[in-house]
Amino acid sequence: MRAEAAMGAARTISAAEFQATCLEVLDRVQTGEFSRVEVTQAGKVVAVVTAPPAPADQPRDLFGFMRGSVIIPPEVDLTAPTSDGPSDAELGILHR
Repeated sequence: MRAEAAMGAARTISAAEFQATCLEVLDRVQTGEFSRVEVTQAGKVVAVVTAPPAPADQPRDLFGFMRGSVIIPPEVDLTAPTSDGPSDAELGILHR
């Protein structure tokens, strides 16, 4: 590769150079020596290589993401009926 880059620096290399040193470039991105590598072909950027985000930076799963954030007061009975009258199903009404 050309001159060594500073720690965490971005790099721009040609597609031919990337093809010849692909594994070395990937290792340097993984270790953080390169924060980003732009691969060019005919002077235009055709690919960008970066390390994946750290696990803490990834979004949490949608299922269960609010677990522990809802508090139900002790005096609220979630099993109590919500209305005093009969339900539509009890009256034989299927659709409204």
